[in-house]
Amino acid sequence: VFGHGSVSVLDGGLKNWLAEGHPVTSDCSKPERRDFQAELNQSWVKSFEDVMENIKTKKVQVVDSRPAGWFQGTEPEAKEGVLPGHFPGAINIPFTCFLDSSGKYHNTDTLGKLFKEAGVDLKKPLWASCSLGITACHVVLAAQRLGLSDVGLYDGSWTEFFQRAPPEYIISEGGGKKV
Repeated sequence: VFGHGSVSVLDGGLKNWLAEGHPVTSDCSKPERRDFQAELNQSWVKSFEDVMENIKTKKVQVVDSRPAGWFQGTEPEAKEGVLPGHFPGAINIPFTCFLDSSGKYHNTDTLGKLFKEAGVDLKKPLWASCSLGITACHVVLAAQRLGLSDVGLYDGSWTEFFQRAPPEYIISEGGGKKV
């Protein structure tokens, strides 16, 4: 999002790196100093106002990566003062669905099926959301692995939306937001 093109993800984390016998060291290294000019790609960052507009226009699909119970409103949210639920039009694909039992990303065929089975058309614009804009990055990465390069992230996510949206925009099987 800040223009750094050389980014990698350790698929499966350190646990799998070690399990696969890759080297690690406790030695400290001092990387060579380099200058980097950060430049925000604002088109990848979505705001509350963007989401409210999209609820009206329905131009963009929004995938929410929270656990199903949080999304549906049947299990408590992790953040105090925020009730579970979702905003109109959101599609739930819990972030854990993108990973296999070892914590590695599924292959592209499986990732494509996950999106399709959830009703996401990867030929249409896509944004990601979650509780705080963190696990939504799994949606962005999975979509990028499938060739999409312009997936936006609503970094305020459900926490901001719940706090700012009128009650009629809160969908929850658990009762939602009180007026």
